[in-house]
Amino acid sequence: MQSGASGTGAVPEDGERSVRRLSRGEFVAPPRDDSVPAPRPGGAGYRAVKRAFDLAFSLVVIAVLAVPVALLCLAIVLDSPGAPFFRQERVGLGGRRIYIWKLRSMVPDAHSNPGRYMTPEQLETWRREQKLDDDPRVTRVGRLLRRTSLDELPQFINVLTGDLSVIGPRPVTLEETYEFGDARDEFLSCKPGITGWWQVTERNAATWENGERQLLELFYVRHASLALDLRIFVRTFKAMFVERTGK
Repeated sequence: MQSGASGTGAVPEDGERSVRRLSRGEFVAPPRDDSVPAPRPGGAGYRAVKRAFDLAFSLVVIAVLAVPVALLCLAIVLDSPGAPFFRQERVGLGGRRIYIWKLRSMVPDAHSNPGRYMTPEQLETWRREQKLDDDPRVTRVGRLLRRTSLDELPQFINVLTGDLSVIGPRPVTLEETYEFGDARDEFLSCKPGITGWWQVTERNAATWENGERQLLELFYVRHASLALDLRIFVRTFKAMFVERTGK
């Protein structure tokens, strides 16, 4: 694989694309390159400040958006019968099993019976990437939730419990952790977050198969800092309310 410097040094955004299609577990992480300017990783002080921010920001979000979330729940149920919330099993810090909450944006049997709604080609892509452009299982209300990332709001409960951070790598399934190949343990050394570097840069173009998603996630793991977190935080609001790129 041609990994280049984009995964370890300068902030990778519009670099040259990998052309080789990787099988699960084939990814080989590039070595760290401290000669290229990039945010320097934070230490214990950074982690303490980040946790304080996580708690304060999550409490504010939950208090302010409790009523709007209740209205969204009503809209979800009216649009598509079923529970307005659902939870997904994911892998957290150190490989620990966690369960994250979301507002339901798909039909109730979206995960138990995906083949009912997808073509074979769509099903193959979804099973590998766990995301799909123009997913046929998404409801009308769900499309709005995804465009604005409002389906992620219940995850602030996960932030309060310590399973997630506001900013960090995307929570992944156990199977997806093996996409990181020899960097799996390194990836699991960082607490996952609601939003992160992959989501605000090349979310739709960077995939497991081309290796770009691994590079973006590892960039954050290796350079997590207040400066990088602030940049992600600002870009997240831009994506939610200006670009509306959520999928």
